[in-house]
This record gives sequence, C-alpha cells and structure tokens, in this order.
Amino acid sequence: MAGPLAIRRAAAVLRAGGLVAYPTEGVWGIGCDPLDPDAIARLLLLKERPASAGLILIAADREQLEPWLERIDPALGRKLKAAWPGPVTWVLPAAEWVPAWLTGGRPTLAVRVTAHAQSAALCRAAGGPIVSTSANRRGRAPAHTAVQVRRWFGRELDFILGGATGGLRGPTEIRDANGRRLRAA
Repeated sequence: MAGPLAIRRAAAVLRAGGLVAYPTEGVWGIGCDPLDPDAIARLLLLKERPASAGLILIAADREQLEPWLERIDPALGRKLKAAWPGPVTWVLPAAEWVPAWLTGGRPTLAVRVTAHAQSAALCRAAGGPIVSTSANRRGRAPAHTAVQVRRWFGRELDFILGGATGGLRGPTEIRDANGRRLRAA
C-alpha cells in the first residue's frame, strides 16, 4: 500500500484537476474530481468513453455519498449496509443537482463504498468521492498492474498511486436499486 505522503499527493493532484491511476478491489482505476468538467472531459477522451455511459463514484464511507443521492428507503439502506464497504457498485437514484457527465443523462448514479483500504484513504484525503473507471481504453481489458497502466497511458496521467489491487479477478459487480445484477464481478 502507498504511504500517507503518496496518498496526500494523489489527492492534491485530483483536487487540482488531474487524472490519477490507483488500484481498486479488482483492477486499476483512473479517477478525477467528479465536479471538474475539464477533468471529466479529459478522462472520457483518454478512455475513448462516451459521456452517455456515465461514471462510477467511489467513496470511503456512505456519508461521503449521501449528498449525491436521493433519499434511500430503509429496505434498500439495509442492502447497502450489508454490501458496503465492499466490491459492489450500486446504481441508485441521483440527487437532482448531480451533473449529467456523471449520470450519462439518466436519473441514476453508480456508486460504491470501496473495500480497498488505499482507495478509501484516497477518497478521505480528497475530501469526498472520486470518479473511478477502469484503467483501459474502450473495448480493451482493464489494467491489473501499475506496469500495464504506465505502458498503456504513460504521461497521459498526472499521477500513478502505487499499490496492489484487492484480489478480485476483474471489475466490481454492479447492481441496480432492485438488487438485479447488471455486471458480474
């Protein structure tokens, strides 16, 4: 795991509008400040990803996500409590103010309270949730190592936060608010 100094540096890069690669539960991710439209545009261009696809936010705890979401009913809240922190991303009703560049123009937002200690530390140091999308270009497999990230993106990234993934074989599972699996882990 990267040390506190590296995590603080990565968080500073995020707050300054930069793109940071970091390990997550299963693959390497690329993140940025979710409210920085220039960083989002740069990230989408880098990944060759359409804005209509939407993006995932990861957070250190549920409290970091609450302002981004509509009120969660108690039954769904219990499901989230059982799944988080953990490698399950949920597509939930977004707060009205959440930008379309995150939702893909839908009324929902993909969110996760990460179980990866280093990713959670990065969210805490950044002061809130960060964008988390797999480190790959559209249609290609995600990176599993820092070496792959460097090879595929090199200087297009502003910082690579060293560390190891959490051991999943691929990206996290995604479920909708009804619990239906949209993507298997």
